[in-house]
Amino acid sequence: MVAKSNPATRHIVSINDLSDDEIETVFETAQGYLDLLPDKTFPYRIGRSTDVASPFILATLFYEPSTRTRLSFESAMLRLGGDVITSADPATSSAAKGESLADSVRVVANYADVLVIRHPRDGAAKLAAEYSPIPVINGGDGAHEHPTQTLCDIFTLRTKNKSLKGRNIAISGDLRGSRTIHSFVYALARFGANIMLMPAAGMGLPAHVDHRLREEFGCRTVSRDSYQRENAAVDALYVTPEEPHQLSLMSDIDADVSVKIRNKIDAVYVTRFQKERWAEKDQAYPTIDAKFLKEAKYSDASVMHPLPRVGELDISLDTDDRAVYFQQAAYGVPIRMALISLLLGLHKEKSFTTFDGGFPAPKTTIYQQPMGTGIHCANPNCIVQEPMEAQYAKNKFYAIGLDDPARSKLRCAYCESDIEHFVTANRKTKTYFSDTDHLRAAIASRALDDIILFANAAEAERAGFHAKRDATARRTGSGAPSTD
Repeated sequence: MVAKSNPATRHIVSINDLSDDEIETVFETAQGYLDLLPDKTFPYRIGRSTDVASPFILATLFYEPSTRTRLSFESAMLRLGGDVITSADPATSSAAKGESLADSVRVVANYADVLVIRHPRDGAAKLAAEYSPIPVINGGDGAHEHPTQTLCDIFTLRTKNKSLKGRNIAISGDLRGSRTIHSFVYALARFGANIMLMPAAGMGLPAHVDHRLREEFGCRTVSRDSYQRENAAVDALYVTPEEPHQLSLMSDIDADVSVKIRNKIDAVYVTRFQKERWAEKDQAYPTIDAKFLKEAKYSDASVMHPLPRVGELDISLDTDDRAVYFQQAAYGVPIRMALISLLLGLHKEKSFTTFDGGFPAPKTTIYQQPMGTGIHCANPNCIVQEPMEAQYAKNKFYAIGLDDPARSKLRCAYCESDIEHFVTANRKTKTYFSDTDHLRAAIASRALDDIILFANAAEAERAGFHAKRDATARRTGSGAPSTD
């Protein structure tokens, strides 16, 4: 019998796989470990061990370099009294022989009780979760997400500020290539913080992350005139609504909120240039130093960084009381101890099985594209583009916003990037349509097997489909074909 993923098994692929209540439970559990197993000198470090996880083994399967994530997960499991097995270098694993991720995951699941994976492909953790019978935790997949880093980040902010609601968080650097940032901004929006983006040139948020912040998390985008006179470095500002997750798109905010945004920054989050995700390795990049932070609005701002730093954060800040990045790294152990213990059900009073699980998502339908034809994920780094995974990673999409042509899109089930333009073809009639009505009708009638999607009309025609002609054209044999 081949091991398959158990639908009841909880996986943490995205920060949005955790509900707000579950995130709070992670924080409560992490603080409990800090109180129970303190370091005598530094209150943010775990200094002792317990044996609650003694029957269990954690496996770390890393296809990309890592120091903090891998070692903090392994330290967390050892502090819990469990054991660790690791594959930290793909060059010395069966990946070097051409083994697929799906096969590796199913094999490693025989040796452990929980699996942490890091992979250079976007969506790799989701694919691993589909094939793993044990819990999978995403330790970073390409430029997609890094949910456990975000748990550390939000926990750090919460130690400085009891609530994130209304706090102004500035984020600097490579916002496009940083998976950490993508998880982070989702969490900030969910907990009510205002997000001020200061990207390096050409490194703003990916379009699909921007869309989700505005359309699903209820963030309001603010006109630049409202804040740039005193915040020239800020490229974009997202303000969260009074009611969480309430859709409220606005182009501007009232004057008193604008003044509040300009006058006080609660945290500056700095990221490195993700050179492994860019073809051009030599690019101008912003630096955060003591001079930058001299402005009054930064006087109480926590300075954060997921590390490693490579020149974008001046070492002169290390002795500044506002610097919390090493404390932030230390929280990786109690946070990951909490996550592991909750996934394994080590505490009867606290377990993820007591929650419904996950952030409320829009009602969507998944569409699986037949192999070898039709539309494919447009993200060149998506796991579906990996030749070794082709037979396992199908082109699957969530159909989003079909009732509104201006917002309709397909979202890759793995990397979550969006496709906004596509045509719908009917296998039986061999016709295609440029609107979304036919896809919506097929979903409603549960007739998705009759549908195939293409990136554009030319692709559909090459596959043997033709544009549907209107009734008059069919009767007279004349007239242009209709794609309505």
